[in-house]
Amino acid sequence: MAHVEIENVSKAYGPYKIIEGLDLKVADEEFVVLVGPSGCGKTTTLRMIAGLEAVTSGTIRIGNRDVTQLRPGLRNCAMVFQNYALYPHMTVAENIGYGMKVRGEQRASIDKAVGDVARVLDLDQYLQRRPKQLSGGQRQRVAIGRAIVRSPDVFLFDEPLSNLDAKLRIEMRTEIKALHRRLAKTIVYVTHDQVEAMTMADRVVVMNKGRIEQAADPITIYEKPSNLFVAGFMGAPSMNFIHGVLTARDGALTFTEPSGTALKVPKSREAAYAGSVGKPVVLGVRPDHVLREGAPAGSSIRIFVKDVEPLGPHTLVIGTVGAFAFTAQMPVGVAAEPDQFIDVALDLERTHLFDKASGMAIC
Repeated sequence: MAHVEIENVSKAYGPYKIIEGLDLKVADEEFVVLVGPSGCGKTTTLRMIAGLEAVTSGTIRIGNRDVTQLRPGLRNCAMVFQNYALYPHMTVAENIGYGMKVRGEQRASIDKAVGDVARVLDLDQYLQRRPKQLSGGQRQRVAIGRAIVRSPDVFLFDEPLSNLDAKLRIEMRTEIKALHRRLAKTIVYVTHDQVEAMTMADRVVVMNKGRIEQAADPITIYEKPSNLFVAGFMGAPSMNFIHGVLTARDGALTFTEPSGTALKVPKSREAAYAGSVGKPVVLGVRPDHVLREGAPAGSSIRIFVKDVEPLGPHTLVIGTVGAFAFTAQMPVGVAAEPDQFIDVALDLERTHLFDKASGMAIC
């Protein structure tokens, strides 16, 4: 069993607290992605698991071992870095097998292990090349191969795809997911790219300012964000936020935006929202939850268009609703022009409501 437990872990540099009271459990063979903006503490957390950063307080366990005070080499973790960290004077085969060589293993064992890893990662034909003769994706596979050959309990990935172009990132995402299925190992993966997190993880851990905002499977994170931060960070384009107030009118609830836009709260949401009547709230609408046709009464908004971005399968209409920025994902060929108004409707059953004061979801 190679589960990872982080219990009440804190990290400080002098008087500056980077992480405080962090608790996280990663199950055996689970693929967990830590995601968040720069400076949120995700890489520091990964480095503390690896032993590259000392824990200020708290406990880290891998399997049933307390590894909090162990040096990196004794934790049986393998880390893949953003910058590959390959030895430029060594061949691919030498880079992959270097750790085994340092440990004094037999040449035959090293050659067999390197050959097995090369076949898994499709590096057979590159074993005698040096890093400068490889593409970015090939270098990253070599770095992954060097980690695999150690047969670690836990793989740690620190933004391994950030130096690759967009097409290659997509290909490498698929390769790493396939590798996880083949190896059946525990993976903790750090990225700032929420698309990477959504497409790769069994569970996404959204971090902000050294704390965990929400930890759940990707669909739950997307469809049921726990607060404004998670809702705004996860999803591309980002969720739209319209500030307003809930009022009770004629036995029904209505969300009203300052410029006068009024939206009828669905019957299915009235019980959950009843306690927020009269309070400042924030309505969250994902761009892909905008309707062009078949709009029920009380679901329409008017967008002042600032830009139109055709993206092939759909078109983004970017503008404002009252004083608030708003992006709508619309069908190809939508009749929208800059500096004009366009009326659209919202799928109100899929909108989100947040308490303005606390930022927490109302549900």
